Amino acid sequence: MANSSSGMQGNGYNEPEHIKRYADFTTIDWVQDSIIERNRRIRKSRTRYHTHRGHDGRGMLIWIWAQFKKLADAGQSWFIVSLVGACIGVNAALISIVTEWLSDIKMGYCADGWWLNQQFCCWEIEGDDALCDSWHPWSNVTAARWTIYIIFASAFSFIAAHLVKSLAKYAAGSGISEVKCILAGFVMKDFLGFSTWIIKSITLPLVIASGLSVGKEGPSVHVACCTGYVMARLFRQFSRSQGKMREILTASSAAGVAVAFGAPIGGVLFSIEEMTSNFSIKTMWRSFFCALVATVTLSAMNPYRSGKLVLFQVTYDRDWHFFEILFFIILGIFGGLYGAFVVKFNMQWSAFRRKHLSNYPVVEAVTLATLTAVVGYWNRFLRIDMTESMAILFRECDSGGDYDHLCQTSFQWTMATSLFVATVIRIGFVVISYGCKVPAGIFVPSMAIGATFGRMIGIMVKALYLAFPKSGMFAVCQPDVQCITPGTYAFLGAAAALSGVMRITVTVVVIMFELTGALTYILPTMIVLLVTKAVGDFLGTTGIADEAIRLNGYPYLDKDDHAYNVAVSSVMKTNLYTVSATEELLKATQVKGFPIVSSGSNPILVGFIDRIDLRHVIDKVRLIHDLTLDTPCSFVRDSEDQEGFEFADIVTDPGMGLDEDTLMEIIENTATQSVVKFWPWVNQTPLTVSPELPLEIVVQLFKRMGPRVVLIEDHGALVGLVTVKDVLHFTLAEGHEPRSAWNPKDFEGFVEEAWTWITNFMTSLTSRARRLIRR
Repeated sequence: MANSSSGMQGNGYNEPEHIKRYADFTTIDWVQDSIIERNRRIRKSRTRYHTHRGHDGRGMLIWIWAQFKKLADAGQSWFIVSLVGACIGVNAALISIVTEWLSDIKMGYCADGWWLNQQFCCWEIEGDDALCDSWHPWSNVTAARWTIYIIFASAFSFIAAHLVKSLAKYAAGSGISEVKCILAGFVMKDFLGFSTWIIKSITLPLVIASGLSVGKEGPSVHVACCTGYVMARLFRQFSRSQGKMREILTASSAAGVAVAFGAPIGGVLFSIEEMTSNFSIKTMWRSFFCALVATVTLSAMNPYRSGKLVLFQVTYDRDWHFFEILFFIILGIFGGLYGAFVVKFNMQWSAFRRKHLSNYPVVEAVTLATLTAVVGYWNRFLRIDMTESMAILFRECDSGGDYDHLCQTSFQWTMATSLFVATVIRIGFVVISYGCKVPAGIFVPSMAIGATFGRMIGIMVKALYLAFPKSGMFAVCQPDVQCITPGTYAFLGAAAALSGVMRITVTVVVIMFELTGALTYILPTMIVLLVTKAVGDFLGTTGIADEAIRLNGYPYLDKDDHAYNVAVSSVMKTNLYTVSATEELLKATQVKGFPIVSSGSNPILVGFIDRIDLRHVIDKVRLIHDLTLDTPCSFVRDSEDQEGFEFADIVTDPGMGLDEDTLMEIIENTATQSVVKFWPWVNQTPLTVSPELPLEIVVQLFKRMGPRVVLIEDHGALVGLVTVKDVLHFTLAEGHEPRSAWNPKDFEGFVEEAWTWITNFMTSLTSRARRLIRR
């Protein structure tokens, strides 16, 4: 098999620069993993059967014990799912509590207990917390409060960025793009490790409290998957099966979204719509159960002491009117435009960051946090935490929603201006903050932007109603009942912005329903999101997670089907390292696997063996037998091997799912002979296709079945092979890129030009200053 890191150019095209790092990743062969797991189940069931048959004297006791073991094995998966869900819920509650305290400590402290945030410190005081005597601001002087606010923000960002850089580099960013690649079958070593889990859990509250325009909901998916991976690795059943581990990770991602939004069903739909394209019914049930356990655990811990799972959970009592659909459409258009703008310019900024700022991650994070604090302090909606801001903007005015005169008519235009400024400034900070080297999500920042814009539209519609109450458009409004609820516009604007940047629809509808519990607003939410999707489709926008995958060069086949209009023979590699069925010399190469052919002159395909399995067997044999380059090797099973081992119903495949004792028995028999036999590890039924098969069909095979490699044979003769990397090479080649995908060179456009202009201007300005000084 051609090595993904060897740079072989079987088809004459050069390897794109931004995907050369594909060699850093290992591909999981899901077909092989499924066969091995099947063989393990068959062997285990046969062992139980023979154990029962061999102890007839014990009768019922043996039968009961066998049934108990069977039940325990069946229930182990559900136990682990429950354990993972409970741990995710506890972790999410702790992160929420610490985040609230750190966010409030920037403004002041509680005299009754330094560990209490403002809400708990003033728990018995209803209404404005400013009347609470227990909560003490750091100073009564505005300039001093502003300075302390900036110092805390800078310190939090510095600690978080330094910990990430020093202890766990994979804790940076959202993590959703990488988790999508892992669920697709690409192994990223240490990305889900214990250190990443701990550091991201510690630094996430610091980052949110620093005021950076990033959210914790995206990283909570990564933290949840780390939790599932670390817990499942403790059990052998999951540590040795990549397929079972993928089920746990999929369930964990659903639980991560569930605790982030208090929406277990929305979490499951997020896993289906965004995270994985291979979603079985069994995985769906386990994902739902894991999300449910995580949500129940979070609810039991009650981190906000309000019975709510998230701060921005709200309930609406009023109905909406049909004339408001016009304004809902405006919100949908904003969501589509916002998503296209942020995705485009954030990718450009990410390319700029990689080129110019990659060596200064701590400086960048501290600078962004300081700049955000300096600017945001003077806007009432930028100064407070984003989740708290959404909780305020979502509320109805007669249920405690009059924050800083937000609901008073005399201040409506002042509030509308403040909301517009907050929207514009937050968009700019999201573009340059998302992707910096700290835990950073984009869910809540986008929702906060949509909420400020939506509330602004709601205030304007309410002002229009108050100015023209007798207009025909408002004829359905009753005189003594409030007609316009600005909080619902904030709610719908948040949904539109989230859908626009992530390019998900059904999941957002369900999440918003679970946040409100109001069936009344299902139809407006659907209308807004359909308009958002239509605008995004018209602009050719893809989700920011998919664009990040493309920019970072992660090996991932997106879900959309593309018509390549070529046969697989145009993509396959033809310069192959093959091994004859009775090879007597195993040469050292760097390839990842070897097709087995009958002979070099007659390349009839016999099977396929992975390099990892070859290395495993050679290392085992060396422990009991001396090996040289002249030691002969055999890759087919002869009659003697057939007599020594009976494998009825067992598919011959790498490792065959046998236990270590059986494998060592085969290896020991090999050591007593003159030939090293690799036949137990040879896949005799590799996935093969014809050279004339359309490439899009092969892409579907990769996405739905998940093989590591597809061999190309013509009438039984091996003529080439194709891997996921080969498809990605071809996709990114000139003229074969998907219609909706942007060229990676576009990512370096506007931001790079602006940087060049600024540097030239500063150089010119410095030169003039020096000339003036000399004079």
